Amino acid sequence: MERNKTDQFEAMWRRVMRALEMGICINLSDTGQLAAGTCEIVMLDRDSSQPRRTIARQTARCACKKGQIAGTTRAMPACVDASIVRTKQWCEMVPCLDDEGCDLLINKSGWTCTQPGGRVKTTTAL
Repeated sequence: MERNKTDQFEAMWRRVMRALEMGICINLSDTGQLAAGTCEIVMLDRDSSQPRRTIARQTARCACKKGQIAGTTRAMPACVDASIVRTKQWCEMVPCLDDEGCDLLINKSGWTCTQPGGRVKTTTAL
């Protein structure tokens, strides 16, 4: 069971790394600037020092259009409507993958994405 969770996390990590590689190539214009309405991941950090728990942090750079702010869509950085962040209705930006369910944390400090098998990923906004 534990090995399966490790395999799932590693697969997710590989997807994020591939997206990072593709995102830098796709989202940069000829001048090195991000295209309007796009984001790129600039830093990824993973801490597996605690048993049965992995803490992953990512920092993204976004060039959002007027009325938008950096957020998360389908587990990737994206420009989202600023009102979503202002009202802390995180699930409205569709932060989870298609097969996952989104729930707000009780204090609205973030959200959880629940996979069909029951694994829960918790994200808190800074």
